[in-house]
Amino acid sequence: MNYKSSIRLACLSCFLLFLSLSVFAQKHLDTNHKSLSVDHNSMKAENPLRVLLFSGTGWYRHADIPLVNGWIVRLGAENNMQVDVSETGDDITKERLELYDVLLFNNANVLDKIFSVEQRNIIETWYKNGGAIVGLHALLVHQENWPWIMNLGGCDFNSDSDFSKAKIKVDPKAMDHPTVKGWGKEFWYEADWTNHTKVVTGLPGVQVLLRVDESTYEPVRDYFKTRDGKPMGKDHPIAWTRIWDGGRFFYTELGHDIRSLDTEFGRQHIIEGIKWVANKE
Repeated sequence: MNYKSSIRLACLSCFLLFLSLSVFAQKHLDTNHKSLSVDHNSMKAENPLRVLLFSGTGWYRHADIPLVNGWIVRLGAENNMQVDVSETGDDITKERLELYDVLLFNNANVLDKIFSVEQRNIIETWYKNGGAIVGLHALLVHQENWPWIMNLGGCDFNSDSDFSKAKIKVDPKAMDHPTVKGWGKEFWYEADWTNHTKVVTGLPGVQVLLRVDESTYEPVRDYFKTRDGKPMGKDHPIAWTRIWDGGRFFYTELGHDIRSLDTEFGRQHIIEGIKWVANKE
């Protein structure tokens, strides 16, 4: 083989090597591209439910509010929910609230001292346009100066009990509701039970989920016995839903402290309540 033939052979070998590497690289890029597309679609299909958890208080502040906040954030993360926490009315703007599917109030009482008239109007308008609100325990405490939220809940606060074990009865029409499903007609549970100013049974759009049997515990604790505290009697709802005024509402008396929530029932009750108001059950 002469010198020129050797040069031609070397050039041909280099060209073939370059061509092989190009084909390999293109196949590798195509494979990666397909993988990225699959991952992107998977992420898109799993967009989290967005929850704004508000725990600012205008009056009595429950000691377990920070614990309950953390518990809800973790519970949400386990159930494909992004939960953001706020305690200031400055976070309530039209643009910001529209980013969320659910507004959850953790023991947020006397809210007229937390929200301005403008901020309250923003919440009302957002809800009336299909918004979703969840209220834990003290949401329905001294809201007389924000009549809309009190009317949404259907009642206000009279008194409460000590942390007590009591018999809970599931409303016959709510047996298949996801917040209580699987717990039978009645069961025992521990919490602080609130006495409300009126019974919500029969209000337009209300479905009572649970009632507490007052004969199984002391419904008015000593502090309120000298302050016009009154039991509610045989019809004592402790959890209900409401479809009213354009949106969805879920309320539960659970949440005074973490012990009333951090149970198998409590986790189901809260997660399914959030999903129900967001119409995602």
